[in-house]
Amino acid sequence: MATHKCTNCSIRNNYDQNPKSFLGRLWHWHARWCPGWKKYMLSLPVPERIAMARKYKLKKYEKEQIVCKWI
Repeated sequence: MATHKCTNCSIRNNYDQNPKSFLGRLWHWHARWCPGWKKYMLSLPVPERIAMARKYKLKKYEKEQIVCKWI
């Protein structure tokens, strides 16, 4: 399985270091609608996905099962 680019995203790392920075806020806004991030999150095992959703405050990924019609 190929490594997804979201795994090592430098902008996401910036959010991890300082969530209130401009790039951190830009990444968080982008992660809410990005199709690549959605595909990455859905590729994770459920417990890991839920943990990441809580870490990044993205409630729509906290559900056990997510229906994705377009991937």
